[in-house]
Amino acid sequence: MFPERFSDLPAYAFPRLRTLLGDLAPGGPEIQMTIGDPEHPFPAWVTDEISKHASGFNSYPPNDGTPELRAAYAGWLKTRYGVEKDPETEVMPVNGTREGLYNACMALVPEVKNGAAPLILAPNPFYQVYMVAALSVRAEPYFVNATAASGHLPDFASLPAEVLDRTAAAYICSPANPQGAVADKAYWAALLALAEQHDFKVFADECYSEIYRDTPPTGILEAARDAGTDPERIVAFHSLSKRSNLPGLRSGFVTSGPETIRRAKQLRAYAGSPLPLPLQRAAERVWADEAHVEENRALYHAKYTLADEVLGDVPGYMSPEAGFFLWLPVEDAEAATVKLWTETGVKVLPGSYLAQDAHGVNPGAGYIRVAMVAPLDKTEAGLRAIRACLYA
Repeated sequence: MFPERFSDLPAYAFPRLRTLLGDLAPGGPEIQMTIGDPEHPFPAWVTDEISKHASGFNSYPPNDGTPELRAAYAGWLKTRYGVEKDPETEVMPVNGTREGLYNACMALVPEVKNGAAPLILAPNPFYQVYMVAALSVRAEPYFVNATAASGHLPDFASLPAEVLDRTAAAYICSPANPQGAVADKAYWAALLALAEQHDFKVFADECYSEIYRDTPPTGILEAARDAGTDPERIVAFHSLSKRSNLPGLRSGFVTSGPETIRRAKQLRAYAGSPLPLPLQRAAERVWADEAHVEENRALYHAKYTLADEVLGDVPGYMSPEAGFFLWLPVEDAEAATVKLWTETGVKVLPGSYLAQDAHGVNPGAGYIRVAMVAPLDKTEAGLRAIRACLYA
């Protein structure tokens, strides 16, 4: 049921963590491994680009992005996925992908689907904006558990026809936050076939697409191209936050078919927050550069190797395919989080805080999420403390 006030929504993960730890003192120097806030350096020339175009702060920025920025999006999509997108009609900037993921429901979800309030499918665990976006348009969030049995991706194909027929859109995050699982071409093809059969859109959150081990994750756009899927059915989101260690730049974009982007632009004209022009100019160059992305990926690759070395023999340990989180099995996530903090100073997040009780289970209950975003030496200290404290 739609809450009468947003204050009625479930508590967000990080306020819950602050409540859990309260006034408990850390048992050692604090090592922050809770939030996915990249700490690797961003390209040094970004600040030069902003300064060079600083006079643009004196003007209202273009809501739809500069032509050069839209061309940079389209160029990156062509290079990364081999997919052609019209920079005039098939891409649009967003002020961080959270804006785009939220506004996708506002712009694209109908009031009724097959005579009932629409359903919005979301993986469970999930990024909280998926749920709030659904509630904001008085749709019903329907959580699809992503567990070890389903390869830590939501098993949409297992849903009954009556659920799929009411579905207006399905959110999917690949590479997955928090588990690091990656949708392969077969997974995408199966989801796209369901979307065609039951007439719903797929909102693909691919913000972690450039942090991976060796093989670039398959994207929904290339899977849709190969399957001949209507471009209007696919709405994909990308960002510089993780790819380029620039979460504060708030530069993301959305891509879809022309009609979908037209509707998104119409909403954004009223309710969007355009990126300041100097930041758009910097983003143009960042999207066009891959050298810094390769350097960033190499730093994460070293952390994957380190995590495997330190924790690889822990029963149930999953070496992530992509992203920068570990999804570590524990008996009691809250107890493990408190123990780590009070005995070592390492701060992690209980997995249950990233999920909802659905279909009789909270799929995050037996895990903690560990963010490997700090420099390698600090990450190593945190991982070794986790090993000694929880798995000795």
